[in-house]
Amino acid sequence: CTLDSEVALRVGGDFFFDPQPGDSPVNLVLIAGGVGINPLFSILLHIADLHGYQEGKGNRHKLGTVKLYYSAKNTSELLFKKNILGLMKALPGKITCCFHVTQQRSQICKELQPHVTGK
Repeated sequence: CTLDSEVALRVGGDFFFDPQPGDSPVNLVLIAGGVGINPLFSILLHIADLHGYQEGKGNRHKLGTVKLYYSAKNTSELLFKKNILGLMKALPGKITCCFHVTQQRSQICKELQPHVTGK
């Protein structure tokens, strides 16, 4: 987003991401805390599927980028972190993630270090 960009915001409740062929591409910013990652991880998997289908079979979906911000007390409480790292590696520049930890007491593993902020 840039200054004065229009954004849609949805907090909790019933939500989904189901782009249709021919829709204009949209960039998503997903924000999760703790177990709130569950529905957003499903959205990430759906987007990864669409990207794979798009590249492999000439799908008409036009997809933007996805930036996930995910916070937990420490890296051991970041659910699906290995899967999310795998999606970022599989779709570089299309899916990115910034993990934030608030009460990390131990060393952060090298694989996560470039993607983690916090204490």
